[in-house]
Amino acid sequence: MKRSTMLAAAAATLLLAPLLAAGQQPFDLGKREYESNCAVCHGPIGKGDGPYMRFMAYKAKGVSDLTMIARRNGGAFPFQRVYETIDGTQELDAHGPRDMPVWGKDYLRQAREAYRDENYMMGRYDPELYTRTRILALTDYLNRLQVK
Repeated sequence: MKRSTMLAAAAATLLLAPLLAAGQQPFDLGKREYESNCAVCHGPIGKGDGPYMRFMAYKAKGVSDLTMIARRNGGAFPFQRVYETIDGTQELDAHGPRDMPVWGKDYLRQAREAYRDENYMMGRYDPELYTRTRILALTDYLNRLQVK
């Protein structure tokens, strides 16, 4: 009986260890934002090979490859320009007539809708901060995708 209990415990450990390890991974908001909003066009790792890319009317050579942003900018990642492209304050010629969604407006709308029953402007909740946090996390993730 004691041996079967030890075997059961060992088997449970072997089966549960990968699940526990996966649960220990730190949450990456930037990666989550990318996978939720960008990967459909730019591909799972930013190479510009997402399933929706074939529907884009305007395609500039290599611009959809987000791993090459720094290389196309002389080796430096243009953090502010990328941030402004995501939030919609800077137009991107490669997208032609703004095919890429303006995520800043979308994030802000989502934040306001999520808290419309509360007076979010008077309380501790700040939809602008929520929006900036998501865009900063996404921009940081794109920076981490850059080829070296």
